[in-house]
Amino acid sequence: MGTFTALTSSDLAAIAARFGLGAVRGAKPIAAGTINSNFDVATERGRWFVRVNEGKSEGDVAWEAQLVTALVRRGVPVVEQEGFAAVAGKLVSVYPWRAGVHLSPAEVTPEHARTFGGALAQLHVVGLALPAEWRRPSIYDHAHLVARYERFAGSADPELAAAIAVLGEELATAAAAQATRAGATQGLIHGDLFRDNVLWEGPRLAALLDFEQASGGSLAYDLAVCINDWCWTDAPRLDIAAALVDGYQRVRALPHQDRAALPVEVRAAAARFTITRITDVYLAEVDNPEKDFRAFLARCLAWRGPALGQLTAAL
Repeated sequence: MGTFTALTSSDLAAIAARFGLGAVRGAKPIAAGTINSNFDVATERGRWFVRVNEGKSEGDVAWEAQLVTALVRRGVPVVEQEGFAAVAGKLVSVYPWRAGVHLSPAEVTPEHARTFGGALAQLHVVGLALPAEWRRPSIYDHAHLVARYERFAGSADPELAAAIAVLGEELATAAAAQATRAGATQGLIHGDLFRDNVLWEGPRLAALLDFEQASGGSLAYDLAVCINDWCWTDAPRLDIAAALVDGYQRVRALPHQDRAALPVEVRAAAARFTITRITDVYLAEVDNPEKDFRAFLARCLAWRGPALGQLTAAL
């Protein structure tokens, strides 16, 4: 994780002027994320989160801004953008700074999970009411993941041997279950709502963050992504998963087709993040122990055993 674009003092002044933030008093890069360059910027008007959108089209950035605005106006706990603009040759987005902390895996309680599940369901309900044409395709569809997998499937690297074997079988399982997956409710999904994309102030959920990977997709899949991150330490935490789904269903009851798809999507989501961490971190030689692919490979292995049935029974 790092900063891909360094902002000079003149760049910062130009950004502050473009968004009416007032005189810049200080700025520091935020060592988080693997895609964008993010900054904590203090001005005479307050504190701001400034993102330099790396490698995105103006259409991508505008789509996210439109979605975030719509969610805020409908009561979803999201931080509204000040806007975006091209500054110093880069597409820059600015948000008011939102205080809060991210939870570690061990800090997640059933109460946290229940609250978070309700917020996820609220996001899904609002998304279902937004125009269907907003549901842009996800870049992480099955074909994309297969293509990524094929980049390393023939590798002789012994560190990848187990992952190559397991992921080949998981991708085949996901393909065989395509009808079940397609039958689940389709709407707008976040796609990456891990713990580091949620801010808390004590027991209160302060904000859902980072909608740049949001897209159209299966609501069951979005829930499965969250189960894989929020409900795991060294093994599945079934009590946390049950609380998360309970909180979700207090806002949006899971229909039969979503329940049928959820076990498939739990496995598919674990495979997705194993693959992307191999390609984006391990093969790219990024020094980031927190994104070691082996952590998600462990999930793949767990869900191939009795844990998946225990998870389904707990829900």
